[in-house]
Amino acid sequence: MAPIPITVFTGFLGAGKTSVILSLLPQLPKDYKVVLLKNEFGDVEVDSKLAQQSSLTAVSEILNGCMCCVLVGQMQTALLEIRDKFRPDRIIIECSGSAFPATLAFQIRELERETQGDLKLDAIVTVIDAENFAGYEDTSPTAKMQASYTDIIVINKWEHVSERELDFVLDHLNTLNELTPKIRCNGRNGVDPNLIFGLDSRLFLDKAPDATTSHNDEVQTITLYRGPPKGRPEHNHIHAPSTNCTACATPETGVVSVSDQIGESVTKEDLIRALDALSKESVWRVKGFVRLKEDGFQILNWAFGRFELVRLVDPSEAGETIRLTVMGERGEVKRAVRKLCVALSTEVL
Repeated sequence: MAPIPITVFTGFLGAGKTSVILSLLPQLPKDYKVVLLKNEFGDVEVDSKLAQQSSLTAVSEILNGCMCCVLVGQMQTALLEIRDKFRPDRIIIECSGSAFPATLAFQIRELERETQGDLKLDAIVTVIDAENFAGYEDTSPTAKMQASYTDIIVINKWEHVSERELDFVLDHLNTLNELTPKIRCNGRNGVDPNLIFGLDSRLFLDKAPDATTSHNDEVQTITLYRGPPKGRPEHNHIHAPSTNCTACATPETGVVSVSDQIGESVTKEDLIRALDALSKESVWRVKGFVRLKEDGFQILNWAFGRFELVRLVDPSEAGETIRLTVMGERGEVKRAVRKLCVALSTEVL
């Protein structure tokens, strides 16, 4: 049997990795089987829900950690399980926004040797957010590494910047990685799969990369919640609404109200107003589920001031009114989301 190629997508928080991946699928033959292995921040499988609503053969998630360091064993196990269960034509790995591509690629090289080439690294693809790259590249060693250790750079969101600003981004990228090809993403149509697949990467064949920096220190992740107390992680039991429960009690009253248990929807206008008040200097990404009065359960993706809402096909999977994962600058996130919490009546878990 032919080896199973593995394409790794990296890129900083909110760069648009999921959108680029999903844009490739309609351009592939209908019988071409692709399985996505996705590494998420937090415990909310937001992008995975979007992917499951696509034509992917399967989606596998690795949550609450980075698979380039802490969860190495889980990544290797997941790749072997995908091979044995689905035997796809291709595996796509979508890294978390803080993953070191060099470390991850070398781990795949080790697996390549262990499987006698049955699993094979095809390419590392780095997605760059042209609108915000100049900001986070200055402060993030990870963003610089992602742009440096890659086979191809996909420039996303370039249509939102001027030609001069785009030239500035290209100058930065060329300083970090002059020889690697750089292509523009064609809006919602993404990129041509022929430019991404079949690159047969030569990166990291022999030497293990140096990745001593603790990249997890760059990003802080918190969860915002509004809904029934039984949806909170510390609540694993059910009782009548009138029952006083110490696990469910609010700090103010010590008593659980009926409205807390049921959860109430929010208006789209209130949601937009709350998101507009966020500082994109401190908060880089917000994603999760929200129940709107007008449109029911929605998948929310917010990145650096821009957001998108997509209807959740199976609303039974989201029992809470709001459950959001917020990512941003360590030490600043909780302060930066105070107004958001007040506006949406959420609590920090």
